[in-house]
Amino acid sequence: MARGGINKALVHKARLALLARGENPSIDAVRVEMGNTGSKTTIHRYLRELEEQDSPAPAINEELGELVARLAERLQGQAQERIDQAQEEIQRQRLGLQQEMAAVQKQLAQLQQLHDTQSEHLAQERQALALTREALTQQRTENTRLTQASQDLQSRLLDRDKQIESLEDKHRHARDALEHYRTAVKEQREQDQQRHEGQLQQVQMELRQARQTLSLHQESITVLNRDNERLLVEQRNTARELHSCQTQLDKAQKQTEKALTEQQKAITRSAQLEVRLQAALADGAGFKQDLNDALQQNRVLELLLGRKEAALENLQAQIQQPLPPPL
Repeated sequence: MARGGINKALVHKARLALLARGENPSIDAVRVEMGNTGSKTTIHRYLRELEEQDSPAPAINEELGELVARLAERLQGQAQERIDQAQEEIQRQRLGLQQEMAAVQKQLAQLQQLHDTQSEHLAQERQALALTREALTQQRTENTRLTQASQDLQSRLLDRDKQIESLEDKHRHARDALEHYRTAVKEQREQDQQRHEGQLQQVQMELRQARQTLSLHQESITVLNRDNERLLVEQRNTARELHSCQTQLDKAQKQTEKALTEQQKAITRSAQLEVRLQAALADGAGFKQDLNDALQQNRVLELLLGRKEAALENLQAQIQQPLPPPL
């Protein structure tokens, strides 16, 4: 189909201009003369009609030459159309591959950004875990110290209990001695009783002091037990926080592994697209080779046409030479 509004009159005008300059009015020459517009098939049809009008009864050699020229031009036109179609197809494939590659590169950049974010989050989680472990270590050290202090207080309390028991034994022995004195020496009852009461008061005073000391130690032990319970609760909370941090760390590691897997898939897809692009370029090289073969065949046909025209001219020259007179 004609493009750009060409018609037979424009083709005829271009043909006459080429003939006036002594050039061969081929399809390409006519198309260039018209400003590279119009379909080669349409130009070929108009040229054929114009040649039929100029030479209504061509000779056999001219028809053969015209047939060869038309065949060559038709072959060149078909080859050019195949090349144009192949180039358009390669261009479409190249654009499609470039778009796919751009999408893959964009996805790869997103995955890389996600990987960086996950790595940063993982580093923060590790730092928080390290701080939590350090706090837990300090808490354990403090708990150990308080436990040791509680054990020391309990040891001192046992010593106080032993002292109290010793005082109670002394008190019991004193009462036994008092009864013995009462039964043994009645006449010295008042003196022994006074002495015994004095000793009893002293022992009771020591006993009250010991009990007061024991009460203070028991209060200290109660406070230490409360502190110990509080530390145990804090230790449990710290252990739960540590477990939660460890769970988050495991999740972050899984997400990072998933992001790395997706990144590897994107790289593989990019490599496949690159292989497809190379195959498309190789097809384009094949189409160029077909064009070179078609041009080579065109040159061979032109060479054969030139040889036939030369042979025809020689034959015409021989025919036009006068016959020798009869002997």
